[in-house]
Amino acid sequence: MIKLINLDQGVLNALQLFQEQKLPSLKLPTFKRPLVVGSGNAAAAGKILFQDIDAVFADESNYVQKLKAIKSIDGAILISASGGKHAPIIAKELQRRKKKIILLTTNVNAPTREYVDEMNVFPKLPEPYTYNTSTYLGMILSKTKENPQYILKNLQKIKIPLTLKHYDSFFIIVPPEFDLIREMFLTKFDELFGSKVSARVFTAEQAKHAKTIVLSEKELFISFGWKNDLFGKHRWDVPLPIGTGYGMLMALGYYVIGKIQKQHPPYFKENIERYCKEASKVFGEGIGVVVG
Repeated sequence: MIKLINLDQGVLNALQLFQEQKLPSLKLPTFKRPLVVGSGNAAAAGKILFQDIDAVFADESNYVQKLKAIKSIDGAILISASGGKHAPIIAKELQRRKKKIILLTTNVNAPTREYVDEMNVFPKLPEPYTYNTSTYLGMILSKTKENPQYILKNLQKIKIPLTLKHYDSFFIIVPPEFDLIREMFLTKFDELFGSKVSARVFTAEQAKHAKTIVLSEKELFISFGWKNDLFGKHRWDVPLPIGTGYGMLMALGYYVIGKIQKQHPPYFKENIERYCKEASKVFGEGIGVVVG
């Protein structure tokens, strides 16, 4: 089994990087109605970054349909940490349709660079493939202007239960104003645990709508910034510090998921090398176990 850090350490490393290296300002587009597109958590990060503008959000499966259906789209913001895999395909299609493209990436040599009009390059650290913690956290912090040192100090205050290993399912509750983070947490569970450990993520309001009909004795309810007096037998309330934004919550959620990873069998580490070989064939490009 290959030796890799867990996700919680990846969060700490990223926050340390952002204390030492200044994040660039996110250059907002001048488009009237851009298409914001990416794959996986790049698409989720895009929704967070551009939630306050009149944008159309898409991923690798539906961006063509969006372009056909919504004629008011006047440009595109393409988000991809590596600038590879689906990104060049999407960029070529956008270029063919004569759409101006702004690329947000952490790879100055991104394969997509030859098809785009502008690039915003953000700092990153070498990380296990799929972790994408320094990558998208850096982009989000560049928008929210949250202090990485403040985030790090608050993460280090959290008392992690030693009983996380006893649960094989997790019900995560976030405040309604952070609805857009749910997709990122679910994606991270998919990548780290597959079907071995399950997760559901809802806002405190969504959780009230028939989400707890069927319960499990091995399910832990984790609520961020909300006192859970309603749901589940096993509960862990994690307070949110004053001034929490999407950067803080992303870091905090990933940190907690990393602690869950640490207390369970090393499913990710046992399988990532095989997966990277398979993914290299699927995408037609070399994908390393550690990216950076």
